[in-house]
Amino acid sequence: MPWTELSLLIVLLSAVISIVFYTLKTGISPMPSSGKARREVMAYLEQHYGDKQGETLVDLGCGWGNLIIPLARRYPQHQIVGYELSVLPWLFCLLTKHLLRLDNLNLYRKNFLRQPLPDNGILLSFLHPKGMKNLASHLEQQSCRKLISIFFALPNFQAEQVVRLKDLYQTPVYIYPLQK
Repeated sequence: MPWTELSLLIVLLSAVISIVFYTLKTGISPMPSSGKARREVMAYLEQHYGDKQGETLVDLGCGWGNLIIPLARRYPQHQIVGYELSVLPWLFCLLTKHLLRLDNLNLYRKNFLRQPLPDNGILLSFLHPKGMKNLASHLEQQSCRKLISIFFALPNFQAEQVVRLKDLYQTPVYIYPLQK
């Protein structure tokens, strides 16, 4: 086997192993939310925060950047923060950030459950039930303003609004006030 083919095989195998490892570690693969869900989140943010200055939007598990990159492009006046543990999606986001010169976007390869979240931050999530349970516990020590969650509810919190998308699953988008 020629060296270039072997190198490509090693890179691809490493990529697959990395995705599988972080999927097992986090309990979910770096899967993007649907286009309809992202459009709903963007519409909500536009309506409530589009004209404001200096908001902090935090994507808890930004994956490949399907939501966070358009947010950073649309809202240069806001600070956009993304957390992602899986190496390849994080690197992809980092590369995209630099190629598009998105200076308002900060990406962290860290577990957001072990980080202080920004005061008055607006959180965005597309997690899984266990991740939402862990997030609920973490939010007890935080002073974030709002959570927008795609598909999964936040245990022990009351949503102020639930939007049902017109898709196969009637996907819910939950809006939670977090400040007490």
